[in-house]
Amino acid sequence: MKIEVWSDFVCPFCYIGKRRLELALEKFDNKDNVLVEYKSYELDPHAEKNPGKSIHELLAGKYNISVEKARSMNENVGEQAAEVGLTYHFETMQHTNTFDAHRLAKYAAKQGKGKEMTEKLLYAYFTESKLISDRTTLADLAEEVGLEKEPVLEVLETDKYANHVRNDEETATQIGVQGVPFFVFNEKYAVSGAQPPEVFSEVLEKVWEEEKEKPILQSLNPKTSKTTYCTDDGCVEEDK
Repeated sequence: MKIEVWSDFVCPFCYIGKRRLELALEKFDNKDNVLVEYKSYELDPHAEKNPGKSIHELLAGKYNISVEKARSMNENVGEQAAEVGLTYHFETMQHTNTFDAHRLAKYAAKQGKGKEMTEKLLYAYFTESKLISDRTTLADLAEEVGLEKEPVLEVLETDKYANHVRNDEETATQIGVQGVPFFVFNEKYAVSGAQPPEVFSEVLEKVWEEEKEKPILQSLNPKTSKTTYCTDDGCVEEDK
């Protein structure tokens, strides 16, 4: 089973949704047969690297509400995060542009460290209040998951993996993603939002049962025709 997850590193519900999916996978008997692949999505491609405002001020400006109301909303999100073992530090969080972080995640995936890098970037932003647009910070985080620092810096100083990020975002547009997190199971079923673990568990069971019962490919050969094919034993021609 393949699960594709579109998310952004500054999206609070993306981290919550990731953890809720993981909780469901822990209880899934066939978890060893599940591949989770993270896809890039920028909530605000034009976000500044150093906006100079707190996360509360940015939220207040976005929704035209008071800073106090924004702080209350963030506290509520923090409580939901805590329910799945996450710690959000909104007071010191540094909202920023995530394009380079997504490029780094793509590079890490090529090195077999995609999942580790994704988790590290989310933790760095929400829990450690690190500026994940700063290239030195990104290189340090990459080193923490086992990547060599110098090659990472070389990638970040160029536009490498930019097309990988853009391709993910284009695919998101094509399949109708309007918000993240967005989960796609076997390129057929979609789950939008940070759903409870129980919902993910139901979807996992449904998709697994269907995967077992139905062949991956369906034959479109006419029922009344001759067919020729080869096997290890030789080539044959037979009437259908």
